[in-house]
Amino acid sequence: MNIIGKKVILRAMEKSDCEMVREMFNDPEIENLVVGWAFPLSSYGQERWFENHYNDQNSFRFIIEVPEDGPVGIATLMDIDWKNRRADHGIKLANKERRSKGIGTDAVMAIMRYAFDELGLMRLDGSWFDDNHASKGLYTKCGWVEEGVRRKYIYKNGEWRDLTVVGILADEYYELIRKNHYWD
Repeated sequence: MNIIGKKVILRAMEKSDCEMVREMFNDPEIENLVVGWAFPLSSYGQERWFENHYNDQNSFRFIIEVPEDGPVGIATLMDIDWKNRRADHGIKLANKERRSKGIGTDAVMAIMRYAFDELGLMRLDGSWFDDNHASKGLYTKCGWVEEGVRRKYIYKNGEWRDLTVVGILADEYYELIRKNHYWD
Protein backbone atom coordinates (compact mmCIF):
# COMPACT_ATOMS: atom_id res chain seq x y z
CA MET A 1 0.00 0.00 0.00
CA ASN A 2 1.33 3.41 -0.95
CA ILE A 3 0.61 6.44 1.21
CA ILE A 4 -0.71 9.26 -0.93
CA GLY A 5 -0.26 12.92 -0.06
CA LYS A 6 -1.15 15.99 -2.11
CA LYS A 7 2.31 16.21 -3.70
CA VAL A 8 4.07 13.00 -2.69
CA ILE A 9 3.69 9.28 -2.68
CA LEU A 10 5.29 7.44 0.23
CA ARG A 11 6.13 3.91 -0.82
CA ALA A 12 8.13 0.97 0.39
CA MET A 13 11.86 1.16 -0.12
CA GLU A 14 13.12 -0.99 -2.98
CA LYS A 15 16.63 -2.30 -3.48
CA SER A 16 16.93 0.10 -6.42
CA ASP A 17 16.57 3.01 -3.93
CA CYS A 18 19.68 2.02 -1.99
CA GLU A 19 22.02 4.26 -3.98
CA MET A 20 19.92 7.41 -3.42
CA VAL A 21 19.68 6.62 0.31
CA ARG A 22 23.43 5.96 0.49
CA GLU A 23 24.14 9.31 -1.16
CA MET A 24 21.92 11.10 1.39
CA PHE A 25 23.59 9.39 4.33
CA ASN A 26 27.04 10.28 2.93
CA ASP A 27 26.15 13.95 2.31
CA PRO A 28 28.04 15.94 5.00
CA GLU A 29 25.54 18.82 4.90
CA ILE A 30 22.56 16.54 5.56
CA GLU A 31 24.49 14.49 8.12
CA ASN A 32 25.38 17.62 10.10
CA LEU A 33 21.68 18.46 10.50
CA VAL A 34 20.47 15.10 11.81
CA VAL A 35 21.02 12.91 14.84
CA GLY A 36 22.94 9.71 14.32
CA TRP A 37 26.28 8.22 13.59
CA ALA A 38 28.44 9.72 10.88
CA PHE A 39 30.20 6.81 9.18
CA PRO A 40 30.91 6.59 5.47
CA LEU A 41 28.40 4.18 3.95
CA SER A 42 29.35 1.91 1.05
CA SER A 43 26.97 0.58 -1.59
CA TYR A 44 27.57 -2.90 -0.20
CA GLY A 45 26.81 -1.74 3.35
CA GLN A 46 23.58 -0.03 2.24
CA GLU A 47 22.42 -3.15 0.39
CA ARG A 48 23.25 -5.38 3.39
CA TRP A 49 21.30 -3.00 5.67
CA PHE A 50 18.35 -3.17 3.27
CA GLU A 51 18.38 -6.97 3.26
CA ASN A 52 18.66 -7.19 7.06
CA HIS A 53 15.81 -4.72 7.72
CA TYR A 54 13.47 -5.62 4.89
CA ASN A 55 10.80 -7.28 7.06
CA ASP A 56 11.09 -5.14 10.20
CA GLN A 57 7.51 -4.57 11.43
CA ASN A 58 8.53 -2.03 14.08
CA SER A 59 10.37 0.42 11.84
CA PHE A 60 9.23 1.61 8.44
CA ARG A 61 11.31 3.57 5.96
CA PHE A 62 9.29 5.10 3.14
CA ILE A 63 10.72 6.52 -0.04
CA ILE A 64 9.32 9.97 -0.77
CA GLU A 65 8.44 10.07 -4.43
CA VAL A 66 7.25 13.07 -6.44
CA PRO A 67 5.49 12.15 -9.70
CA GLU A 68 7.55 14.57 -11.83
CA ASP A 69 10.95 13.86 -10.16
CA GLY A 70 10.79 10.28 -8.88
CA PRO A 71 12.44 9.43 -5.53
CA VAL A 72 13.52 12.54 -3.60
CA GLY A 73 14.02 11.42 0.00
CA ILE A 74 13.08 9.18 2.87
CA ALA A 75 10.53 9.42 5.69
CA THR A 76 10.48 7.08 8.67
CA LEU A 77 8.34 5.67 11.43
CA MET A 78 10.90 4.05 13.73
CA ASP A 79 10.85 2.03 16.93
CA ILE A 80 7.08 1.68 16.90
CA ASP A 81 5.82 0.88 20.39
CA TRP A 82 2.55 -0.92 19.63
CA LYS A 83 1.47 -1.13 23.30
CA ASN A 84 1.90 2.59 24.01
CA ARG A 85 0.96 3.54 20.45
CA ARG A 86 3.91 5.80 19.66
CA ALA A 87 6.78 6.00 17.17
CA ASP A 88 9.75 8.14 16.26
CA HIS A 89 9.61 10.03 12.97
CA GLY A 90 12.23 11.58 10.73
CA ILE A 91 12.62 12.86 7.19
CA LYS A 92 15.48 13.57 4.78
CA LEU A 93 15.23 15.18 1.37
CA ALA A 94 17.99 14.33 -1.08
CA ASN A 95 19.07 17.78 -2.26
CA LYS A 96 18.49 21.49 -1.84
CA GLU A 97 16.58 21.92 -5.10
CA ARG A 98 13.75 19.79 -3.71
CA ARG A 99 13.42 21.72 -0.46
CA SER A 100 11.03 24.62 0.25
CA LYS A 101 8.52 23.36 -2.32
CA GLY A 102 6.02 21.78 0.08
CA ILE A 103 7.38 18.27 -0.42
CA GLY A 104 8.54 17.93 3.19
CA THR A 105 5.30 19.36 4.56
CA ASP A 106 3.21 16.99 2.47
CA ALA A 107 5.37 14.01 3.45
CA VAL A 108 5.01 14.81 7.17
CA MET A 109 1.27 15.36 6.83
CA ALA A 110 0.93 12.03 4.97
CA ILE A 111 3.02 10.21 7.60
CA MET A 112 0.86 11.65 10.38
CA ARG A 113 -2.36 10.67 8.61
CA TYR A 114 -1.04 7.13 8.13
CA ALA A 115 0.27 6.85 11.70
CA PHE A 116 -2.91 8.16 13.34
CA ASP A 117 -5.65 6.99 10.95
CA GLU A 118 -4.24 3.67 9.75
CA LEU A 119 -1.92 2.43 12.50
CA GLY A 120 -3.91 3.90 15.40
CA LEU A 121 -0.88 5.52 17.02
CA MET A 122 -1.43 8.12 19.74
CA ARG A 123 1.75 10.18 19.29
CA LEU A 124 4.81 10.73 17.17
CA ASP A 125 8.17 11.85 18.54
CA GLY A 126 11.03 13.66 16.87
CA SER A 127 13.94 15.98 17.51
CA TRP A 128 16.03 18.69 15.91
CA PHE A 129 19.18 20.72 16.47
CA ASP A 130 18.53 24.41 17.11
CA ASP A 131 20.46 25.40 13.98
CA ASN A 132 18.32 23.13 11.78
CA HIS A 133 15.91 25.92 10.88
CA ALA A 134 14.36 23.93 8.03
CA SER A 135 13.25 21.10 10.35
CA LYS A 136 12.10 23.53 13.01
CA GLY A 137 9.96 25.43 10.49
CA LEU A 138 8.62 22.27 8.87
CA TYR A 139 7.52 20.55 12.06
CA THR A 140 6.17 23.72 13.65
CA LYS A 141 4.07 24.28 10.52
CA CYS A 142 2.82 20.68 10.84
CA GLY A 143 1.68 21.22 14.44
CA TRP A 144 4.55 19.62 16.35
CA VAL A 145 5.24 20.94 19.86
CA GLU A 146 8.60 21.49 21.56
CA GLU A 147 8.63 19.35 24.70
CA GLY A 148 12.09 19.98 26.07
CA VAL A 149 15.80 20.21 25.44
CA ARG A 150 18.38 17.52 26.07
CA ARG A 151 21.45 19.57 26.90
CA LYS A 152 24.78 18.61 25.34
CA TYR A 153 23.17 15.38 24.17
CA ILE A 154 24.77 14.71 20.77
CA TYR A 155 28.47 14.86 19.90
CA LYS A 156 29.01 15.98 16.30
CA ASN A 157 31.85 17.70 14.50
CA GLY A 158 33.92 18.03 17.66
CA GLU A 159 31.25 19.65 19.82
CA TRP A 160 28.38 18.73 22.11
CA ARG A 161 25.02 19.87 20.80
CA ASP A 162 21.68 20.36 22.49
CA LEU A 163 18.78 18.38 21.09
CA THR A 164 15.25 19.78 21.09
CA VAL A 165 12.68 17.05 21.68
CA VAL A 166 9.35 17.48 19.87
CA GLY A 167 6.14 15.56 19.46
CA ILE A 168 2.60 15.61 18.20
CA LEU A 169 -0.46 13.88 19.60
CA ALA A 170 -3.21 12.44 17.43
CA ASP A 171 -5.69 14.98 18.85
CA GLU A 172 -3.34 17.85 17.90
CA TYR A 173 -3.07 16.50 14.36
CA TYR A 174 -6.85 16.23 14.02
CA GLU A 175 -7.27 19.79 15.31
CA LEU A 176 -4.63 21.02 12.83
CA ILE A 177 -6.32 19.47 9.81
CA ARG A 178 -9.71 20.69 11.03
CA LYS A 179 -8.36 24.25 11.15
CA ASN A 180 -6.22 24.28 8.01
CA HIS A 181 -8.43 21.93 5.92
CA TYR A 182 -5.29 20.20 4.70
CA TRP A 183 -6.99 17.13 3.27
CA ASP A 184 -10.11 18.91 1.95
